[in-house]
Amino acid sequence: MRIANKLAPVLPLGGAILAAVLLSASTEPTVHVAPMDSVGPRPVEEQTQSSVIRDYLLAWQTMNETLSQNRTDQLDTVFVGKAREKLAETVHEQQSIGIETSYLPKSHDIKVVFYSPEGLSIQLLDEVEYDVDIKKGGQSIGSERVRARYVAVLSPTETRWKVRVLQGGTL
Repeated sequence: MRIANKLAPVLPLGGAILAAVLLSASTEPTVHVAPMDSVGPRPVEEQTQSSVIRDYLLAWQTMNETLSQNRTDQLDTVFVGKAREKLAETVHEQQSIGIETSYLPKSHDIKVVFYSPEGLSIQLLDEVEYDVDIKKGGQSIGSERVRARYVAVLSPTETRWKVRVLQGGTL
């Protein structure tokens, strides 16, 4: 039975929104970003392109640290709104059943699909592949390789882009 199916009843994000990953493994995942030539009514400036991808990948790293350590103190640095709320709920659920979940990324294939005319939000699709490891009492109780597609919406703040929405499902 797939781990996502086992966790669906106990985690608010269930199998549909597995929070995943990044940069916490000893080797960094491969990251491919599609050209952003035609993603909306407004061109994506070069500086915006690099900062959106940088901050999105930082969000994945923060999610991994949050879920593998069951700590919510870092969420505010890269998440707002529903994305932050759902991750905090997941941490509390994990704490109540005594598990930690780590995500070891293998690859990201990112495509920006919309950039608002005012520059106040950007939407991207990410096909990500990662290994999930669930631990209870420090011992692994299950792991699996997952391929999933995520939809993310990011908004700019004073210092960085923050993830407002993050929804995904396995491919």
